[in-house]
Amino acid sequence: MRKLISFAVVLALVLLAFSPATAQDQAPRKKRVAILDFDYGTVRSYVAGLFGTDVDVGKGISDLLVKHLVQDGTYSVIERKMLDKILAEQNFSNSDRANPSTAAQLGKILGVDAIIVGTITQFGGEDKNVKVGGAGGGWGGFGVGGFGRKTSKAIVTVDARVIDIDTAEILAVADGKGESKRSSTSLLGGGGNWRGFGAGGVDFGSANFQETIIGEAVKLAVEDMTKDLVAANGRLQARTIMVEGLVAAVDAGVIILNVGAKTGLKVGDELSVERVGREIKDPATGQVIRRMTSRIGVVKVTEIDDISAVCALISGSDIKVGDMVKTVTQ
Repeated sequence: MRKLISFAVVLALVLLAFSPATAQDQAPRKKRVAILDFDYGTVRSYVAGLFGTDVDVGKGISDLLVKHLVQDGTYSVIERKMLDKILAEQNFSNSDRANPSTAAQLGKILGVDAIIVGTITQFGGEDKNVKVGGAGGGWGGFGVGGFGRKTSKAIVTVDARVIDIDTAEILAVADGKGESKRSSTSLLGGGGNWRGFGAGGVDFGSANFQETIIGEAVKLAVEDMTKDLVAANGRLQARTIMVEGLVAAVDAGVIILNVGAKTGLKVGDELSVERVGREIKDPATGQVIRRMTSRIGVVKVTEIDDISAVCALISGSDIKVGDMVKTVTQ
């Protein structure tokens, strides 16, 4: 009996030791999202007046939101380079920034679960006239004689929409409002080391910009919006993706595929390797309508980049360049 009890205790300890790892292995993956540059058409004139030229503040807001979501860790966020590449290939125009249908199409190409689009609805200040004057010392070294001056608190408001890429349905909305705690006669004041902007954009994430009055409001607005987006995580569904590709190279047992992370593939995924034995063609058009294949092996992804994957052979043999690979992945 004593041996039986000891065995039960040891078994319980072993199960306890392994249970955290098991739970972690079975944890659902993070939802993948891409964030388009925010539309700023309604505030463009205010932006031009503030900076002295047309600055793409929509890109600045988007980049700052990416930074906050990555730091939070709730979502897996598509990197900027990949997004820009796809946008260029699809001839995506700035006028499409807030279009749910266009966003949904881009989302399918990117292999994400949802697209986040947004609009900047306020980007400026709330002016107040301040009367300074009369005898008795003056203000800021100015002498007798009244004069008027405007001071402002910077105010920025933004809204975002989470778009389902299959239906273009709005899954969730998020709002953000930021108001600077300080007032100034210049919304760009306060950041003594700020050097302005370059290439038509402002680095909203820089410490120097966030020291300005308008930078403070931008930061608070995006932080506010980020909270709503994180809270909406449960409304998104992790999509099941069918990944299909071809064997591009076989070298000393290492198999290279022509598909990568861009399609949703990830390290650890297993793919069936199939060889086409016969093609069925439409007798009317001559187009291939079905390929008859036979399974010849299984490979597992060990390394990956955007457009290719390195795999190890799990089963099978005689894998050749041109063989088909496919898997279902989340």
